[in-house]
Formats: sequence, structure tokens, C-alpha cells
Amino acid sequence: MRYAKYSIALKFVKNMIFEIFALYFYIMENQKKYTKDEIWELYAKLPEELKDAFFSEKTGDDIYNICERNSVENKKIPEIAKNIGYVIVGALPLDELQNVLEKEIKLNAETAKKVFYQAYRFIFFPIKKQLEELYKIDIKVKLKKQDIVSERKQSIDQYREDIE
Repeated sequence: MRYAKYSIALKFVKNMIFEIFALYFYIMENQKKYTKDEIWELYAKLPEELKDAFFSEKTGDDIYNICERNSVENKKIPEIAKNIGYVIVGALPLDELQNVLEKEIKLNAETAKKVFYQAYRFIFFPIKKQLEELYKIDIKVKLKKQDIVSERKQSIDQYREDIE
């Protein structure tokens, strides 16, 4: 009797997991691809700060530097830039960017994570309020110290003593 209840519950859980995976793969396969006209329509509706960030030389430099720091292949940089642009114009939610970097651009999980966190730090954080208004959500990304590459290298101070 007990085992019958567990087997029914187990079948239910297996079916739910299958449904979740099926939905996930359906969404990933049918993710909307935008035409240039659709991007321009979205761009026209943006606040001035986001328009500036979209075509900013600093944004382009940041994308290149992030990719360079993480040894991303040159042929993948335009795809990364395109998806960062999608986030800025409101076509791709920020919380989906890391997943897109892994699945569509085929970055390994660690590199995708580093690129995402560095893009958040250098590109999206300065325009965070405008992105929150655009998406009507509260953006909270928990940054861990080891996920962000420091601008200066950490060195060990040979004269510093340990505190006991």
C-alpha cells in the first residue's frame, strides 16, 4: 500500500519534470529572432539614456574588453554584442542573457557566467534604472567577488603578517 502511493507520486514528479523540460526546449527553439525594422521600432521607444548606451563607443569597447579578458573567439563577439543590444532595447530580458550565451553562442558555462557578470557590471549597471523601467522589474544580480575580474591584479603582500 505504501509503495503504491510512492509510485504514483514518483510518476507524477517524472511527468512534471518531463513537461518542464519540454516547455524549456520549446521556448529555446522558438525564441524570437528580430528583424532590423523591429529593432528600430523598439529603439525609437527607448529613453535617451538607453539610446546613448546602445550606440555608445564605451559599450562597444566594454564588450570587446570583456570578450578579450575571457578569451572569447573573435567570431562570437558580434553575436554577444547583438544579444547585449537586445537587452538594451528590451528584446531580451537580462536574466536570460547568460542562458543565451551558453545555448545559442555556445560559450562554456564558466565563460558565459563571467561574460554575463562583467557585462552587468560595466554595461548594464550604469543604466540599471532605465532597464528596470523598460522591463518593469527590479533587477538584482548577486555578484560574487570571484565572478568579477578585478581591474588590478591581486598580489600577496610579503610584509603583511597573519592575524591569529
